[in-house]
Amino acid sequence: MSSSPSVDPNIASVPLLDVCRGNAPLKDEILGLLAEAIDTGRFIGGAHCKALEDSVGTLSDTEFAIGCASGSDALLLALMAINVGPGDEVICPSFTFFATASAITRLGATPILVDIEPSTFNMNPALVEELVTKRTKAIIPVHLFGQCCDMDPILDIAKRHGLKVVEDAAQSIGAMYKGQPAGSIGDIGCFSFYPTKNLGGMGDGGMLTTRDAQLADTLRLLANHGMRPRYYHREIGINSRLDSMQAAILQVKIQKLPEWTAARNTNAARYFDLFSEFGLTGDLVLPVTQIEDSLHVWNQFTVRVPNGWRDNVRQQMTDMNVGTEIYYPIPIHMQSCFDFLIVERGSLPETETAASEVLSLPIFPELREQEQRYVVDCLSKAMQTQATRMRVA
Repeated sequence: MSSSPSVDPNIASVPLLDVCRGNAPLKDEILGLLAEAIDTGRFIGGAHCKALEDSVGTLSDTEFAIGCASGSDALLLALMAINVGPGDEVICPSFTFFATASAITRLGATPILVDIEPSTFNMNPALVEELVTKRTKAIIPVHLFGQCCDMDPILDIAKRHGLKVVEDAAQSIGAMYKGQPAGSIGDIGCFSFYPTKNLGGMGDGGMLTTRDAQLADTLRLLANHGMRPRYYHREIGINSRLDSMQAAILQVKIQKLPEWTAARNTNAARYFDLFSEFGLTGDLVLPVTQIEDSLHVWNQFTVRVPNGWRDNVRQQMTDMNVGTEIYYPIPIHMQSCFDFLIVERGSLPETETAASEVLSLPIFPELREQEQRYVVDCLSKAMQTQATRMRVA
């Protein structure tokens, strides 16, 4: 491991994410559409929400897209629409954000947690079928960090057992699996517009996609209190509607998404080159993209720091003003609120190992080459420090 002499001495910090840098060039256009939304006086639904739904439906190659209040609500609504309830089981990974599993438990169902593939951090399809029981209702593959799960074997299992497939695509809008967009592969796709996502709003927002007209109608009904017509309730739904202000903002930003995705892929490719240049390829486990005719959209660029070094390396990078994050330090089965699942520690070994090793680096579209060089230089120095400490010990 060695640092490069060509690191720009004027760079002294790099944030994990800089939403202001991305929003600044779009400010005037966004303000114009917000003013337009204000002038309509319609802040729930309306033309701006319809325009965004159409755009997401086109991007995802699905006939129907239904706006909702958040990615978490998208998961909840999807499970409600396929009648998941008490006594049911839903298979999902333990290495995921809390909302994947919490949506299941809110409906009285039980998350059945599956281990991950160590190379992609996604659900291991080879372990899914052994978890299917008579109570299994659905599978939730999570397209983590911007890369789709290996969906063909998951879909095959679902078809043979009569299960629904709900894609958690919160981190993967625009990703592709064998030519199919995320959100179009299973029965329902769930997206998040949280500000840190590749398509992030200025607040919460979400979207559901499907090719099934009946499911689309049910999703829209459930997101609006189960009400149709007004004050007549066919179902016990929830209040989860995308507001016009967020839709207006996102309609501006979705036009830039292909450009931003390309920039994220450029940054990812540059990281691989820099790791090689700095001699880090043998010391870190780098992310893998391995499914042919697929597109990773790099919501996160996540490396593994082995040897129990991760936390010390991260602290050193923090001391050098480099933003990093751990997604996720505590798997679902080790969260105290899920103790009732009674999942023994060690039963999901790849999940637990990943949680102790993963470290996400800056990958946002506006990241400059010299900033990436600074990130890798700091990472190299932190790794050198740990290697020295190990030799001394």
